[in-house]
Amino acid sequence: MSKPDAAALVLEDGRVFRGAAYGAVGQTLGEAVFCTGMTGYQETLTDPSYHRQIVVATAPQVGNTGWNGEDDESVGPDGSADDARMWVAGFAIRDASRRASNWRATGTLDEEMRRQDVVGIAEIDTRAVVRHLRTRGSMKAGIFSGDALADVDTLVERVRSQPSMAGADLAGEVSTTSGYVVEPEGEARYSVVAVDLGIKSNTPRMFARRGIRVHVVPANATIDQVRDLGADGFFLSNGPGDPATADSVVRLTEEVLGDGTPMFGICFGNQILGRALGRGTYKMKFGHRGLNIPVIEHDTGRIAITSQNHGFALEGEAGEEFDTPFGRAVVSHTCANDGVVEGVRLLDDSAFSVQYHPEAAAGPHDAEYLFDRFLTLLDKKVGK
Repeated sequence: MSKPDAAALVLEDGRVFRGAAYGAVGQTLGEAVFCTGMTGYQETLTDPSYHRQIVVATAPQVGNTGWNGEDDESVGPDGSADDARMWVAGFAIRDASRRASNWRATGTLDEEMRRQDVVGIAEIDTRAVVRHLRTRGSMKAGIFSGDALADVDTLVERVRSQPSMAGADLAGEVSTTSGYVVEPEGEARYSVVAVDLGIKSNTPRMFARRGIRVHVVPANATIDQVRDLGADGFFLSNGPGDPATADSVVRLTEEVLGDGTPMFGICFGNQILGRALGRGTYKMKFGHRGLNIPVIEHDTGRIAITSQNHGFALEGEAGEEFDTPFGRAVVSHTCANDGVVEGVRLLDDSAFSVQYHPEAAAGPHDAEYLFDRFLTLLDKKVGK
């Protein structure tokens, strides 16, 4: 029997990285991806968009700030922060900090991963893993420790037998089941329906700070349920999985566009709005995951440093205009690194979306102004 502290990260192409167990001991399967954020690991681990993914941290040391009860980016099915959880399938790091040294810490990362039964691995060459994934692309993977360890052929077969991320319909697995309401700070100016495709908890807070009541509804919400709420605006959240599978949400988005309701989307929501406008999507080689990704807004030439987490993207070219059933639209933003589409909008400004995370949890605050842009859109449309 293997020593309890032995662990292995196994990729579907047969590459194996040996290290030490970190967090829970056992087996986990998922898609191996890497995140370049130097901070914010708690927000990353609790982001529902990472559902079914094994995250490889490029930061050389992880766990320095421990774990606390304030920085989770997930909530329970009824919106309760008490039911927050990690959504990653697993976590791979190089050096585990030997102590938690933040005044807000209530425990260590290792302890919390064990409490939530999240399998991880430490003491591996994460630079080598990242270089491999950048060359070969994100791929199926597994972390194995304790009694789950076996010969390499057996472990590779376990890894390869899992479903692919391409074609994965995951939004319903992370969405609220019944819906909930986040009340505004102060008097309510407007109300917005937010479709929970894997929404991060800071997003409704950003609306609430602007006097917007947020009705968070499940991913399978119908147009009648949305209309019955009588909201002033409509929001599509981030979330996991392949946008090509999200046909019901795309149909809902088309119906809301037909009603002329002001619309804003981020991340997965950008892909959903893009599909509703007639664009296709594709799986990226290794995606964008980090806090330092530059995005160009083509109308203004403004460049924002953004927080991102996506492995799929919309088809299109920078500044491209195209016809839709709802009027002319434009590819409004692209990534300065590789030209990937980072935003679309209708030219009448009734609907817009971006591929990145303006709620900045974790991440830079360059894009927070987009919430104010949506507020301005509500002012023009509703005029309260």
